Amino acid sequence: MIRSNRRAFALRSLFTLLAAAMPLMATAQAFPSRTVTIVVPFPAGAGPDLTARILAEKLAPRLGQAVVVENKPGAGALLGASAVAQSAADGHTVLLTPITMAISPHVLPPGAAGGIDVHKDLAPVVAVAYTPLVLVAHPSLGVKTLKEALDVVRKSPGIPYGSPGNGSPMHFAGEMLKKSASVDLLHVPYRGVAPSVTAALGGEVKLLFTGLGGAIQHIKAGKLVPLALTGKSRSSLMPSIPTATEQGVPDVEVNGWYGVFVPTGTPAAAIQRINQEINEVIKMTDVRDRLNTAGIEVLGGAPRELADFMKADNLRYGSLARELGIKAD
Repeated sequence: MIRSNRRAFALRSLFTLLAAAMPLMATAQAFPSRTVTIVVPFPAGAGPDLTARILAEKLAPRLGQAVVVENKPGAGALLGASAVAQSAADGHTVLLTPITMAISPHVLPPGAAGGIDVHKDLAPVVAVAYTPLVLVAHPSLGVKTLKEALDVVRKSPGIPYGSPGNGSPMHFAGEMLKKSASVDLLHVPYRGVAPSVTAALGGEVKLLFTGLGGAIQHIKAGKLVPLALTGKSRSSLMPSIPTATEQGVPDVEVNGWYGVFVPTGTPAAAIQRINQEINEVIKMTDVRDRLNTAGIEVLGGAPRELADFMKADNLRYGSLARELGIKAD
């Protein structure tokens, strides 16, 4: 009798566990069962937006569902991130964001965008791509190399340099350059990449830090002069541009990666499917070509690799924000 009761109890427990697991299993197996939305926390036309729209076009037939892009700019990428974090954790709403999301919590006031914790409320899926940051000069400055530019700055302290905004990755790059090269530059923040590039093209600022994607066509046209990349190595897109480190100015290193995230609690099967499909899409020649033309290089890999980026950048930019005194608007 005791054995029978134990067996009955064990069976009831097993059935209870299976019943609890069935909704999660069904969710994972059914993904995707409706339209997938890629939220981009930047305006239409920006590098992340272009990347998301190329992915959406290619993912739709692979997933068998419509894939749409929704722009939710604001609060240094945290507004869009918060919207995704609060959505259903089923894989149908994903976030495609640049490195800005890892930086913003350290430069914005506490509680920005509802107090989202990007490390706890979002789960990494895949590092899609990155765009190297580049320092460019207006031709009227009369320089061709970083050394020449620094010589000019030392003779005329306070020359302004532009960036897409306070607390942006480009702002960090500029302050890193000031510290590493011991020069006096005046930061002029603009409200976005496009306005900052326009200002540089018009000579409003003689120096500008921007993503290679925002400057590549103007560099090729001779309207902007490339001085240095901020990465560890040169870019395959424009291999003639040396890094700052190569030119004797170390510690000016900022890489603008783009990553895909989902709400924490999203089934592992859905995360795996999204990761797999995106990795396949960015292998396509036409996708690579379209992104490369825009100054964007593909990455790819496992969710853990994006998690490592986030962890490392959280520590690094938290420390740099305090050291350099950087705050966003």
